[in-house]
Amino acid sequence: MTAVGAREVYQLFRDVALQQKTLRPDVGPHWRDVDTGSVWVRIDQHRIALFKDAGRLHHCLRCELDDGRVAEQQAWDSPGTDPLELLSVWERTQLLRALAG
Repeated sequence: MTAVGAREVYQLFRDVALQQKTLRPDVGPHWRDVDTGSVWVRIDQHRIALFKDAGRLHHCLRCELDDGRVAEQQAWDSPGTDPLELLSVWERTQLLRALAG
């Protein structure tokens, strides 16, 4: 099974920004209820754990795709390889709106 690349996860976030896919809360606390810690969301059938630090979206912790592939934060440890770092300012703003909604 092939690894989950940062660009593949980025595309999910981009699709949310473009309103082509819907982001919804998953198990655990909601985005608005966490100041620092992890928050699970779903984009279609994909599960993604995001880390929020002092109220700000910080990095992607884990991605579980619907085909069974999984990537942990270590897959994106090199600078500039976290899927969130690939987002444009506009895309990030739209993602944050979806998280807050």
